[in-house]
Amino acid sequence: MRFLAAAILSAALVTTTAHAGDKKKDDPSQIGNRDVGKGVNFYSLEREMALGKQLAEEVQRQAKMVDDPLIAEYVNRLGQNLARNSDAKVPFTFRVIQGDALNAFALPGGYIFVYSGLIKVADEEDEFAGAVAHEIAHVAARHMTRQATKAELADILTRPLGAVLGGWAGYGARQAAGLAIPMTFLSFSRHDETEADYLGVQYMYAAGYDPNGAVSIFEKMESLERKKPGAIAKVFSTHPMDADRINRTQQEIERILPSKPEYVVTSSDYRDMRERLLDLENRPKGAGEDGRPRLRVNPGSGKSGEQTDSEGRPTIHRRDLME
Repeated sequence: MRFLAAAILSAALVTTTAHAGDKKKDDPSQIGNRDVGKGVNFYSLEREMALGKQLAEEVQRQAKMVDDPLIAEYVNRLGQNLARNSDAKVPFTFRVIQGDALNAFALPGGYIFVYSGLIKVADEEDEFAGAVAHEIAHVAARHMTRQATKAELADILTRPLGAVLGGWAGYGARQAAGLAIPMTFLSFSRHDETEADYLGVQYMYAAGYDPNGAVSIFEKMESLERKKPGAIAKVFSTHPMDADRINRTQQEIERILPSKPEYVVTSSDYRDMRERLLDLENRPKGAGEDGRPRLRVNPGSGKSGEQTDSEGRPTIHRRDLME
């Protein structure tokens, strides 16, 4: 029980020193020089990264990934730029999932997945950057493992003393059994979502993007929710959209972010990547790079000595009947 008492004492100390860090948290010039991930956490950064790696591998086994190298390179480049301008202390990996969900999610240790559906809705680069920055903020604030720690503490407090003294290995085994359901790490509190919004716009600002891009993508989600009630709430259940959240984000941008003479709103690289993604997803199944259907020839079906013409098409040689 001494371990539990130490954890509770640690939580109290964090609470008493929270005000000291508030000013830094409000100052984007202090990004990287502040610990936004403070709080009771049974996971070291090393353990968090190892857990995230396991979960990310499970996601990649279950979901269809967009493996186009140009799309992957662009999304990774944008994500790494935002990560460099964040408070996170772990390396990041960014991947695209093929799917119409208006969603993006982060796993512990810096593994971030975005759905192609989100890219389709984000007409401008700063809108897409706003969604990615929000996920980076969840990682920087270590929301996933702090949530898991709260669950562990609740589990300890509701178990008999003997079970508590049985050690943490048993809990780890039960946790591992849930690796096939990574969304269990994405049930964020309203406080966590608010903090991720708050930090995300700062990371956008520090990376040179117009932070209002975050407001714009939020507004699009809210608009879609109004047109199809329940559709976005179901898909985007970890990020419920409402007018209060949008207004609060707008007010925070005006309060803490000094204006700049110019921002990045979009770029030709983003437009090219997005158009390429739309082209790939609209292309008929089995079509080639030019979008035209391509016939598949079974291995070994061609005749010996088969030749092609100047355009690469197979030519057929008929056997002379007089032979």
